Amino acid sequence: MKVFLVIVDPNNDFVCKREMVKYNHPQHGVIEVPTGNEGSLYVAGAEQNADNLVAMLDARGDKFDDIFVTLDAHHDMDQAHVTWWKDKETGALVDPFTCIGIHPDRRRVVQFLLDAAGAHPTERELTTTIPSYMYQGGVTSKGSFGYLEVLEARGRYRHFAWPVHCRIGQWGGAMYAPLGKALSRWAVRNLAVVNYVTKGSNIYTEHYSAVEAEVPDPQDESTQVHRRLVQALEVADIIAFGGWARSHCVAETFRSIAKLFSNPKYIEKLVMLEDATADVTGLEFMGEAFVKEMVAKGMKISNTRDFLA
Repeated sequence: MKVFLVIVDPNNDFVCKREMVKYNHPQHGVIEVPTGNEGSLYVAGAEQNADNLVAMLDARGDKFDDIFVTLDAHHDMDQAHVTWWKDKETGALVDPFTCIGIHPDRRRVVQFLLDAAGAHPTERELTTTIPSYMYQGGVTSKGSFGYLEVLEARGRYRHFAWPVHCRIGQWGGAMYAPLGKALSRWAVRNLAVVNYVTKGSNIYTEHYSAVEAEVPDPQDESTQVHRRLVQALEVADIIAFGGWARSHCVAETFRSIAKLFSNPKYIEKLVMLEDATADVTGLEFMGEAFVKEMVAKGMKISNTRDFLA
């Protein structure tokens, strides 16, 4: 029986609320001091989730035949960052977590309010910080307006403006250190290789799913369907997974995988480790909807203490 583990986006910006280092103080002994690094899009509970994965890997990691890890990788300027969007009237950048879409009149981009009942348009009109990006270029050649049109037509998530996060080559984009060390121990102990998948470097499209961007760029293969990843997972008998955030990147990754499985019954191979994942605060209903949807299709639920114990 082959057992695989998938960890979605264990980047510092999601997992580490505040980085601390141990320091041997001459008077007080070993103390912890902050480095100044803080997760810009910290998911509440993620550190404990990650520590749960570390404990499982150290205790029963030898039972995993293969491990896959996805990592978010963004630029400062990105259509999914607050740096891209501003209030059309005041010129002020939008706040983090602003939900954005096309007004029902189909002429304006506005802020939406999102809840479990759906997305509700407001009259607050938004535009891009670089004027030409509103209607030109990007993955549709029609700018951000065209992107939002296609996003809506594809039935994907509403667009969000996130804090700048997971910047390529910087601390926030690196893996949460305790988990990275645990994966290295697993690799050396088992003479194995961790399979890493990066996503998100195309500035014109959101990339929640590790398998496909929200709106693929026809000129960028990295945004298109990652069929090799799905095919690699299909050979497993059990696919356990966790990561961040359940409400977004975890949900969209495994919705994509389920959709692309060559046999719909393969969804029954999926096991979500409920103590190894958490939602963006305030958007828990999105994670709960994902679980309800996937359990109905055959996905199972376990936790890091009981799985393979």
